[in-house]
Amino acid sequence: MPSKQKKQPNNKKEDARAASDYYRLHTKAVDDLVNADESNSPVVSEEELNKYRGKKKLKLPTWLKVVLVKAWFYGAVCFFFLWGLGMYIADQLDLYVVTAIALGMVTDLLINTMLRYFSDREGGNDRWMMVPQRGVPGFFLNILYAFVVLALVVTLYNVINLAILSVTKQEGTVPLGVEPILFGLFYMGIDMGLLALKHLLQSIVADAKKKAK
Repeated sequence: MPSKQKKQPNNKKEDARAASDYYRLHTKAVDDLVNADESNSPVVSEEELNKYRGKKKLKLPTWLKVVLVKAWFYGAVCFFFLWGLGMYIADQLDLYVVTAIALGMVTDLLINTMLRYFSDREGGNDRWMMVPQRGVPGFFLNILYAFVVLALVVTLYNVINLAILSVTKQEGTVPLGVEPILFGLFYMGIDMGLLALKHLLQSIVADAKKKAK
C-alpha cells in the first residue's frame, strides 16, 4: 500500500508575501520621512531630545555669551580701525566715521548672526539686539545706531579724562587713551544700557496699551 506523502508548505509564496510586506513598510517609512514637516510631525519632549544631544561640559548663560561676543568684536574693531587706520587718516572725525561704519557692519553681519546661532529657537536672542531686523533695512539701521553708540563712547572717554585732569592738574595730557579692551567694554556697556532702556520703554508702552483696552 503506497504511503501518503505530507504536503510541504508553499515556501515560495510565503517568502514573496514577506518581501512584499517588507517593501511596503519601508516605502511608507521613506514617504513619511520625505513629507515630514512641522504640521504632521509628532511632538517630542525636551527630555527625549536631550538623549540624542551631545553632552556639554560647560554651559555658559546667554547673557555672558552676549557680553563676551560683543566686547571681543568691538575691541577688535578698535584694534583694526582706530589703531590700524589712525596713522593713515589724520582727521579725527573722518576716523570716527569710518570706525562707526565698521562697527555697524560688524554688528549686523557678525555679532547678530552669532547671537542667532546661539539661540535655541527662532528669534530667541532678538532681545540682545537693538536692531533685530534682517536684510538691507537692518544693515543701515545698525550703522546709524553705531554712530550713536560711538558718540557716547567718545563722550565717556572725554568725561573720564576731564575728571582725571581736574584731580591731577596735569594739563595737556590724555590720562586715559583709547585701547581695544577698554573700548570694547565701554562700547558693549553702553550698548547693553541702551538695550535695557529700549526694553523699559517697550514695557511702558505695552502696559499703557493694556490699560487703554
